[in-house]
Amino acid sequence: MGESSQGVTVVALLADPDAPTEVAQRMAKDLPDRLADAFDGHREFSVEVVSEPFTAGTEDLSTLTRRIVDRAGEENWDVVVALTDLPLHAGGRKLAADLSHEHGLALLSLPSLGGLRFHRRARRAVERAVLSLVDGRPADAPEPRRPRPLRRLAGRFAGVHSGPVDDEETADRRYVVSGPGGYLRVLGGMVRANRPWRLVPGLSKALAAALAAGAIATVNATVWNLAIALDTARLVIATIGSIALMIGWLIVDAHLWHRATGDSPQARTRAALYNASTVVTLSIGVLVCYVGLLIVNLLWALFIVNGEVFASMTKSPLRAAEYWTLAWFVASVATVGGALGSGLESDEAVRAAAYSKREQERRRMLEDEGD
Repeated sequence: MGESSQGVTVVALLADPDAPTEVAQRMAKDLPDRLADAFDGHREFSVEVVSEPFTAGTEDLSTLTRRIVDRAGEENWDVVVALTDLPLHAGGRKLAADLSHEHGLALLSLPSLGGLRFHRRARRAVERAVLSLVDGRPADAPEPRRPRPLRRLAGRFAGVHSGPVDDEETADRRYVVSGPGGYLRVLGGMVRANRPWRLVPGLSKALAAALAAGAIATVNATVWNLAIALDTARLVIATIGSIALMIGWLIVDAHLWHRATGDSPQARTRAALYNASTVVTLSIGVLVCYVGLLIVNLLWALFIVNGEVFASMTKSPLRAAEYWTLAWFVASVATVGGALGSGLESDEAVRAAAYSKREQERRRMLEDEGD
């Protein structure tokens, strides 16, 4: 792509709503300077952020690239980089990025960047994509100090490499993710896109039920006796069991389990990836909830439990170890209560708490196709 008539290369970041738009807005602050620096200041760049659901209703790459090309044709953009938090696939492989030098566009699947150091990787990926797409420069401008190829952006063990591109496709260069390292990186990116920390405030009814169950259990003498009778191993088992029960209940009750849309190995692998991201997302969210309940129950026990009454009912003095054991056991009881309370939440509320907006739309689309 060349420069606009004003001598400024206009770069558009076309981002899906929610997380991709936030990523685009964050990197747009310093991206023009970083791009200009690659040309030692001999070229000027302008970055626009456009938030549109360009992936709505489809994951087909040809459809997505056609939408991007059509959208770019409506504007005076020199380069357009499309960002989505959907895990895209090409030829049975997980897509990292598609580039079309003819049309000056790039499509980047953010989950391929992984869950750690995400913003830095996203900025570098976009920067390298733009530098790869930009051609034609002032005669006195030097070659840009091109960074390492896109296949190196995800790290040494990510399994990112060039992928095949059919002649009829818009893209002329493709990077895909493969191997165990790449699978885990995409899984981490999917979990990050789901923002598991939003699960706790998103399930208000389940949280209320858990807090109520914990408050009642903390002042129950039978629970006191059970708590001090349990050893560490049994308390750990109770913790794992209550968390697993909560996760399983959410998956079953809100219909979160993804079924393969076909009998092909690719369809089964894709379904396994979606289900793994669901389990990991819920595990992180429920674990955060469990830790919160543990802290609340410990503070509640310190406030409400009387040492003399406790000793008379359990024949054991109330010391720091007993406070901790009681709060730990009650947190497991409260988590079970929260699992039951989650049944009061609507399926939409659970999905809104567990998934990104694009993933919610994708699942609604699959449900509509199945009806």
